[in-house]
Amino acid sequence: MKLNDIRDNQGARKERVRVGRGIGSGLGKTAGRGQKGAKARSGVAINGFEGGQMPLHMRIPKRGFNNVFAKDYAEVNLGMIQKAIDAGKLTATDITQAELDAAGLTRGGKDGVRLLAKGELKAKLNFTVAGASKSAVAAVEKAGGTVTIPVIVPANEKHAAKHRKTQEAKKAAAKAAKA
Repeated sequence: MKLNDIRDNQGARKERVRVGRGIGSGLGKTAGRGQKGAKARSGVAINGFEGGQMPLHMRIPKRGFNNVFAKDYAEVNLGMIQKAIDAGKLTATDITQAELDAAGLTRGGKDGVRLLAKGELKAKLNFTVAGASKSAVAAVEKAGGTVTIPVIVPANEKHAAKHRKTQEAKKAAAKAAKA
């Protein structure tokens, strides 16, 4: 075998089909779109359209409610944490979301971790998490640890506080200029 004999397998590389490039290509004229009608034109967006009949997704009754402002927490039970400690997956005494992620105890949770009290915790641990149930906090404190929940100031409140400070500074500067 020589370098100049190396080839791809037959059919491994395939050129894309160039539609609308003449009768000889086999996909000329209507370019595979059939004839006339909305679907032959460009800019078609008719998913769920049923020819003027009320579409299925509109005929079926709606149930429930999805709160767009709901927090998405990764829920972790104390029993799972104790299991991870016993297995040697978790060794730190100060536990944050990063340690729980590394140990494979969290799933999802873009807004942080929430501790729940299912199971028993024997180790003395200090948690810094986004939330915890009352019974989970009690169980951690019973084992000799602590639970810290940092206070997160919403962006709009930060902006309002900053704006207030600049307004006060302008007023003070104006007073000083008058005096």
